[in-house]
Amino acid sequence: MAKIYIALGTNLGDRLANLRTAITSLAPDVRVLRESTIYKTPPWGYTDQPSFLNMVIEAETSLNPRALLAYLKKREDELGRVKNFRYGPRHIDLDILFYDDLVLNEEHLQIPHPRLHERAFVLVPLADLTSDLVHPLLQEDIGTLLKGLNSDEISPFSV
Repeated sequence: MAKIYIALGTNLGDRLANLRTAITSLAPDVRVLRESTIYKTPPWGYTDQPSFLNMVIEAETSLNPRALLAYLKKREDELGRVKNFRYGPRHIDLDILFYDDLVLNEEHLQIPHPRLHERAFVLVPLADLTSDLVHPLLQEDIGTLLKGLNSDEISPFSV
């Protein structure tokens, strides 16, 4: 079984329900071990849209990386994700951050996620679970990567 970290994000509809439904939908091929706090975050990339709820899960899977990507994209489709434009609004987004300590660089799949170190909305919840995990390409731990970003507008979400 591979240990994986998956980022979840949503900014349309019932955002909290979207996250909960997405987590439930991952079984049986992805077994969730731990969940970060849920954070309210400002939009990134394209700012004229509602705020997001973001979180990260630690999980395990026997799926290989390509099969895992296909599995997550299928869950997104089933949960109502409609492809629009890059960084646009979405019902759910499921991104592979890490797959064990694998480094993979293919046209449609890069592990670790190629931009995770630029995104406080990913690093804040990831640090909840594993601030000492070392990024295999950058050779810095998550806590150190997070210190280099502004996370002032990210706050824990309360129901």
